[in-house]
Amino acid sequence: MSPIAILVLAFSMSVDAFAVSVGRGAALTRPPLKESLRTGAVFGLVEAITPLIGWAAGVAASQYVQAVDHWIAFGLLAAVGAHMLVNAWSQREEAERAAPKSSLAVLIVTAIGTSLDAMAVGVSLAFFDVNILVMALAIGLATFVMSSGGMLLGRVIGKRFGRYAEALAGIALVGIGLSILIEHLSA
Repeated sequence: MSPIAILVLAFSMSVDAFAVSVGRGAALTRPPLKESLRTGAVFGLVEAITPLIGWAAGVAASQYVQAVDHWIAFGLLAAVGAHMLVNAWSQREEAERAAPKSSLAVLIVTAIGTSLDAMAVGVSLAFFDVNILVMALAIGLATFVMSSGGMLLGRVIGKRFGRYAEALAGIALVGIGLSILIEHLSA
């Protein structure tokens, strides 16, 4: 996978955490830097672990699905991307997506909820020659940056911007899945 594709995938996976962080930052009264960094660290760590779990599951199943792996990768990435698009334009308010409470337990549960898409992407990555540790590290670092920044920017840009970022990430994931499918079918 090219460095550009790695960056696009990493930042696409972090946009849902960014959207939640923007909501948290907008809901909290002037979140301190310490809270922003803690949010980024929790989201980044969870987001780095989940693709590893998905990748391990995908590797275990790869010998059984090798003939259709490109369709599975496309299906998973397209489904995650479509889900992000629907979620971005749903009628739910940002406050419903993540409660602005700052307890560590709430933060971890929220991070797990936003990282399930990374697990699905990890499954699809098992079918390709990628360094999963590089991918997991890239996703974790991108999520750390996006979540920490989202908390700090939340009070400035408000909750509404997060929807556009999530929609853009969904489109990027569908595009990556489509390029994998086209590349495999044209080979």
